[in-house]
Amino acid sequence: MSPKVKDALRQYWPLVWLAPFGIIMVAAVVLIAITIRETPLVQDFMTTYPGHTELPESAPVGFPAWLGWAHFLNALMLLLIIRSGWMVRTVQRPDAYWTRNPAIPFRTRNSPKKISLDLWFHLSIDVLWVINGVVFFVLLFLTGQWMRIVPTSWEVFPNALSTAIQYASLSWPTDNGWVNYNSLQVLAYFVTVFIATPLAVITGLRMSPLWPRDADRLNKAYPIEWARAIHFPVMLYFVLFIIVHVALVFATGILRNLNHMYAMRDDESWWGLWIFAASVVVMIGAWLAARPIILRPIAQLTGKVTKN
Repeated sequence: MSPKVKDALRQYWPLVWLAPFGIIMVAAVVLIAITIRETPLVQDFMTTYPGHTELPESAPVGFPAWLGWAHFLNALMLLLIIRSGWMVRTVQRPDAYWTRNPAIPFRTRNSPKKISLDLWFHLSIDVLWVINGVVFFVLLFLTGQWMRIVPTSWEVFPNALSTAIQYASLSWPTDNGWVNYNSLQVLAYFVTVFIATPLAVITGLRMSPLWPRDADRLNKAYPIEWARAIHFPVMLYFVLFIIVHVALVFATGILRNLNHMYAMRDDESWWGLWIFAASVVVMIGAWLAARPIILRPIAQLTGKVTKN
């Protein structure tokens, strides 16, 4: 067996054995949810808390075009970040290494550190992801879209539990995401945007070559071991979020949901599906293009690429 095949098996084997375990867990959750949903206590609870809370009167309705573009770019870059991050974590014999040109993009006091081409790609996509995130945050608050994903009442928690029971028992909540997300969506999006994303950025920055090596007080206050202990679980959270998010988009009304996210319209036409299909083609192309033969000449624009 060639070294490359061994590396591939080593990289993806930890993910393969999770599939049957995940199927068993999902089946168990569904059976439990269907059983408890029929009890009078749970039925009364779901009557009191149907699964959503009211938005402020000034909350916007629908989705602007910039949100659709930000959603697509975020999905594309997250896919590449997860792929490259997994490569950094598992590849033991990198195909190439990159050393930054000391004058690009700015001069530093310390000499540039040689890193693997996989790590260079991971950090480069990280920068683009952060830029996209900053634009997203600014527009989110300028347009009032933040009101759709920030909890404004403590009742969001019991309503989220009600929604979770509905989802788990395969009885989808009767809501309209064009107007108002259900409470479980609100909490999931809030955690993803305002907690998981900043944690990924802060811990990733601590682990990157950009972090000052000789800042003793700062390094003691924020040890790299803390960043490593948080960064990988955050990546797993994003993977789980993506899997559940995509599954529910398909299961709870694929045409309408895709129109909301990709066509910016509230109907069941096929426009959203076709745009989504085109975005998937772009993501597959980007995944296949993320190879050393293509990454090397791009990396050489800002540094030196060597085999060792």
